[in-house]
Amino acid sequence: MSVNPMAYEAQFFGFTPQTCMLRIYIAFQDYLFEMMLVVESVILKKLDGFPGCKISPFQIRKSTEKFLLFMKEHFDKLFSKMEEVLLQLVLNIPKNVLLPEDKVHEQYPYSKEQFQALQDEIHQLQKQYRAEASAGQALRAELEEQKAVRAELEKILQWFDGLENICREHGTGNFKESFAFLTRNSKKLQDVLKDVEEKSKKIKKHDQLL
Repeated sequence: MSVNPMAYEAQFFGFTPQTCMLRIYIAFQDYLFEMMLVVESVILKKLDGFPGCKISPFQIRKSTEKFLLFMKEHFDKLFSKMEEVLLQLVLNIPKNVLLPEDKVHEQYPYSKEQFQALQDEIHQLQKQYRAEASAGQALRAELEEQKAVRAELEKILQWFDGLENICREHGTGNFKESFAFLTRNSKKLQDVLKDVEEKSKKIKKHDQLL
C-alpha cells in the first residue's frame, strides 16, 4: 500500500485513496476465498460419483490450499500494479488543481513568513486588548471609590454650610471668626471635590473609548 498520506485527495473525496484501495483488496480477497471453497465443493461432489477413487477429502483440501496460495501471490502482484495506476491516474488530484473551497488562497496568497507575521500581530493585539481591559477595570474601580469619597465630601460641605448659617442667624461674630479657619478648609475641600469630578469625567471618556 502507498504511504503517501494524500491529504488533499482525502479532503475532496471524503476518504483516503489508500482506504479505498484497501477495501477493494479485501473484497477481491474474500471473493477469491469463496470461489476456492465453491471449487472444492464441486470437486468433492464429482468424486462421489467415482466410488473407486482413492483421493481423500484431506488431499483435496491440501491441494486447494496450495492453489489458493498460488492464486493469492499472483493476485497480490496484479493488485499492486492496479493500485499504482489507480492512485496516480484516478484517485490523484494534480498539483495545479485547487478545490473550490481553496480558491481564496489563490486570490490572497501568503508565504509562511507573512502568515507568521500576521499571527504575531494578532497575538500582540490580543495582549494590548487584555491590557486595555485590565486598565479599564482598574479605572472603573477607582471611579467607584471616588464616588464614595465625593459623597463624603458633600456631607462635610453641607455640615460647614450649616455651621455658617447658624453663625449668621445668631450674630455671633466671635464664634464666626473662630470658624474662619474651618471656612478656608471648606474651600479647600471644594477644590478637592472639583478635582475628583474632573478625574471622573476623564475616566468616563476612557470607558467610552474602550
